[in-house]
Amino acid sequence: MASNGCQGLELPSYILGALTATGGIIGFAKTGSVPSVVAGVGVGILYGLGAYRIQSGEPYGIELSLLASAVLGGSSIPRAIRLRKPVPVALSVLASFGLLTFGNAFRKTL
Repeated sequence: MASNGCQGLELPSYILGALTATGGIIGFAKTGSVPSVVAGVGVGILYGLGAYRIQSGEPYGIELSLLASAVLGGSSIPRAIRLRKPVPVALSVLASFGLLTFGNAFRKTL
């Protein structure tokens, strides 16, 4: 268990990682989009690594999960605003949740 005051944050990070990686794979399967699979799996790996580091009590777990949320939000929020399609909107919601969750936790470490 994490001893750095971040208990419980590994689960949301693992879930966000699984959702983004699965979404990237589904995007590739449906459209053949290589950027979808690379981005989805890449962000999913960042979330997973962050979750593992949080769970193990290692440094930079919160920061990695926050970085994953920033990358996801940076790519999905502008598309959600512009296109108003379900997938970018859903990704924006996930990113916003991550930004709030991990941003709050990071703020508490300052």
